[in-house]
Amino acid sequence: TPNHFSKSLCPLSFSVQIGWYNAVLPPSFHLPYHEDTLAVVVLSAPAMFEKLFIPFLQRHRREAARDPVDQCVSDTISSCVSQSFPKQEVDVMYDYEMHPNRKPKFLAQTAAHVAGAAYYYQQCDVPNQPWGSKKMFGVCIHPRWGGWFAIRALLVFRGVESGAELQQAPPVDSVGSRQQRVELLESFNLHWQDWAYRDIIRSEDSYSPRQREYFSTPPGQRATLLQRWGFSPEGHTQTQTVLNETEKIIKLS
Repeated sequence: TPNHFSKSLCPLSFSVQIGWYNAVLPPSFHLPYHEDTLAVVVLSAPAMFEKLFIPFLQRHRREAARDPVDQCVSDTISSCVSQSFPKQEVDVMYDYEMHPNRKPKFLAQTAAHVAGAAYYYQQCDVPNQPWGSKKMFGVCIHPRWGGWFAIRALLVFRGVESGAELQQAPPVDSVGSRQQRVELLESFNLHWQDWAYRDIIRSEDSYSPRQREYFSTPPGQRATLLQRWGFSPEGHTQTQTVLNETEKIIKLS
């Protein structure tokens, strides 16, 4: 099952057991599935913008969407799942989805870490941390793309148990020194607007100039940008909550 899905969505999906995810989180964040249930974490590479998003805009230039990137990802994954697993019940959770109480449907960075997709660097990963009682939020770094990627979705295959053949592999620790980790967390928490944290390691690829312009533009102004590019209907504006705006700019752009 994982291999079939990987072929249809490029090699950007990573298998995980629900038990691995639940084991590192408090009960309030547990997912309600058997611990051996198979799930897949889906990432997007830097090339996604030109190879997937721009063609999506070209096909849907006359249609309005609340968030075109979210819609592009949703349409692509839904199509892939329906074609690859027409008889399988798959629960799809996207990075931007929230429960009514505003709690994320899944913690994307934790899922990526336990799946071995990207290392989730947190405050507890810094020995003798220099911040005292100050809260420093964590961030995932990919061994090939550094911070130039996104965690897009978690797919849960209901009734499919992975069994002993699926072994958990730790994520690659590419930010190994204490000094680098301090630099990473401070850059992410204190200077995230300049995106320097994304270059904490040398990456194979990064965002294109047009992609940087798009994600650097505040969400409420992106419709105007797309209109200038010729992709957005006249007068269309995006409407997003402050929480979604923060997630898009800081964590998942």
